[in-house]
Amino acid sequence: MEKQQSNPETLTDDVYKMLSESGYSDKAIRYFQNKDKIGVLEDADQITDLTGPCGDTMKISLSIENGTIDDAKIQVLGCPGAVASGCALVSLARGKTLDEARGIDLDALYKELERMPEQKVHCARLAVKTLQKALDQYGHKGDLNGDKEKKG
Repeated sequence: MEKQQSNPETLTDDVYKMLSESGYSDKAIRYFQNKDKIGVLEDADQITDLTGPCGDTMKISLSIENGTIDDAKIQVLGCPGAVASGCALVSLARGKTLDEARGIDLDALYKELERMPEQKVHCARLAVKTLQKALDQYGHKGDLNGDKEKKG
């Protein structure tokens, strides 16, 4: 019998039901399912990766124009909670100034996801820490180059 090919952009009813019953909101499941935020930007101004305590790894790439995150992508090696968290984080970060992006915290990410299993809080924490590390590294490069944004 030939194996049926599935579209990677859609989840089977069984997978959707499993994620929903595990405690993921519809919005979090959509973030997991929709892969438009996954990848690496070719001309990124900053690329940073971080591995969490459970072994999940996230790599974020940022395109920064005039102190604003013009675009962002994330690569995730991890569970659905990690993928959903990373994609939601990218959605929150796009279009934000660097200072606004520094303000993205665990509460903001949880609000965006609406609901996730409690045991997946480390996934959201990893996403936030990955962004903060990227912003710190980008800011440090600016310090070294003498062209860091001036605070007003």
